[in-house]
Amino acid sequence: MTDQIRIRGISGVGHHGVFAHERRDGQEFTVDVCLDVATATAAGSDDLLDTVDYGQVAVAVHQVIVGEPVDLIETLAERVAQACLGFRGVSRVEVTVHKPHAPIEVPFDDVELHIVRSRGDHA
Repeated sequence: MTDQIRIRGISGVGHHGVFAHERRDGQEFTVDVCLDVATATAAGSDDLLDTVDYGQVAVAVHQVIVGEPVDLIETLAERVAQACLGFRGVSRVEVTVHKPHAPIEVPFDDVELHIVRSRGDHA
């Protein structure tokens, strides 16, 4: 059985996008992650060392958001997924990248990309 830790709304200003103004000015990106982890051992021991430290995961995701610019949110999502899978105990991750200020010429609420990656998957 696998349990899940969900972190929603990790945000930061990133300089991702294909247009010069996106790279120059940046914009807010928000990321949600859902980590598949086994929590029974931690529940029994009550020890943080027996689970995934979601605070550290959130920091790692934020560093990807504000880090090296990429053209596509697909690349950003993949980098977030790989950062999450780098934590011991995470067997699978779902990543949703929100780009609410995407350069779209009609009214819209949000652009979202949702990916799922497992340990051993190759991008």
